[in-house]
Amino acid sequence: VGLRELTEELLQKMGIRNIKQLGGAYLVFPGASHNRFEHSIGVGHLAGRLVRSLNERQPELQINTRDILCVQIAGLCHDLGHGPFSHMFDGMFIPKGRPGFKWKHETASLAMFDYLVEDNDLMPVMEEYGLVLPEDLVFIKEQIGGPQVSIDSPSRGWPYEGRPEEKSFLYEIVANKRNGIDVDKWDYFARDCYHLGIKNNFDYHRFLKFARVCDVEGEKHICTRDKEVGNLYDMFHTRNCLHRRAYQHKVANIVETMITEAFLLADKHLQFEGSDGKMFTMSTAIEDMVAYTKLTDHVFERILYSSLPELHEAREILRNIVCRRLYKCVGQTQAERPIMRLNWAGEVAKATPQNGRLNDVVLRPKDLIVHIISMDYGMKEKNPINSVRFYCKSDPYKAIQIRKNQVSKLLPEHFAEQLIQVYCKKTDEKSLGAARKHFVQWCMDKNFSKPQDGDVSAPELTPLKKSWSNDSGAEDQRPLKRAKTQLTF
Repeated sequence: VGLRELTEELLQKMGIRNIKQLGGAYLVFPGASHNRFEHSIGVGHLAGRLVRSLNERQPELQINTRDILCVQIAGLCHDLGHGPFSHMFDGMFIPKGRPGFKWKHETASLAMFDYLVEDNDLMPVMEEYGLVLPEDLVFIKEQIGGPQVSIDSPSRGWPYEGRPEEKSFLYEIVANKRNGIDVDKWDYFARDCYHLGIKNNFDYHRFLKFARVCDVEGEKHICTRDKEVGNLYDMFHTRNCLHRRAYQHKVANIVETMITEAFLLADKHLQFEGSDGKMFTMSTAIEDMVAYTKLTDHVFERILYSSLPELHEAREILRNIVCRRLYKCVGQTQAERPIMRLNWAGEVAKATPQNGRLNDVVLRPKDLIVHIISMDYGMKEKNPINSVRFYCKSDPYKAIQIRKNQVSKLLPEHFAEQLIQVYCKKTDEKSLGAARKHFVQWCMDKNFSKPQDGDVSAPELTPLKKSWSNDSGAEDQRPLKRAKTQLTF
């Protein structure tokens, strides 16, 4: 308990108490004010509950106190590497600020954990609480970032070093690479739904109650009761709902796009002191954990309240966010097949409608932003439940697979999709009207789905495409014919 409390205090030192869990979504959903700090404590707590429940239910697994403590620490420290505004930093800012540089927050979490241990001289404390070093340090880091083997190492065989293969199930608790069912999701589902006001359909208490370890093709994996398969489909449905309604909310995406633009403009003008007094920018601080600990959401205020003339343009963008002068979403569409990001802003600008009046408005590529949003059940096009194993009450040691057609006919046919959202930086009515017509014409040219408000934003264009007709190809949209009745006396 003492080590756990110490680690929680160190989490605060790392700065994640001042990093919003949902980034720019907080500026859309005022209730979503929770931070990475609370989430990290919750994941550590749930990790401890799951591993203890397995130990109580199956003593033969030989789970010891070292295993339990390492799993809890991994849960506490799994998000140490998040930067300002969480996923916006590694998903939007770094790809543009450091093009071609492969980096994700899990990488920083490992580096931050090493820095945490070294800077606070934690090794003697960990040994005092029974951990064996460096073996247990490796195990903690493997739970956060996967196998810590070099690229040149052979991939065959057991890839982990922290624990032997007979304890493979321990790697499925904090970050489950097998099927995505882990305590990280359990916490952020419950926490985010509560703060967003969205219904959480998944009950993790039942998973804790029924979790068992079974042999699956020579490996030990965490399984659950066969009757819980519907609960797990609800879990992934909740994940999709959160992405659709909150994480990928069109206004939240606009806010994070504008913050990213401001951060990129300010990047070379903001300095953060790192190791040995060396100075770093926001985009280079990811290479030095001393500097990276100073990157929190406060960067927003640092730019907003700065009087430096070189930060004027970035400051104006952030003022527009605060005053709600945001870029506008002109439409959303879908492609039939997955597509890659291209120079679509230029295509939308060139897609001049033939039958629509544009009021002499000229749109340039830099006036438009195109976002491709990929949403799935966590395993791209695959059904994650196919990677889950279940057991029956009559034989709790035998792992079985349950296919979708054994569960319900009302489950999804597809498990991944892409949304394409287009925004316009010009916010006057003439420019927005022209941008909407450009967007609808572009959807027609690319054979994308009809925008939801296409009939309103460009009514003179949508009838030109036969497949967009509201009464074609769908029986439920055809007008009902009055049935002929015969009266008898």
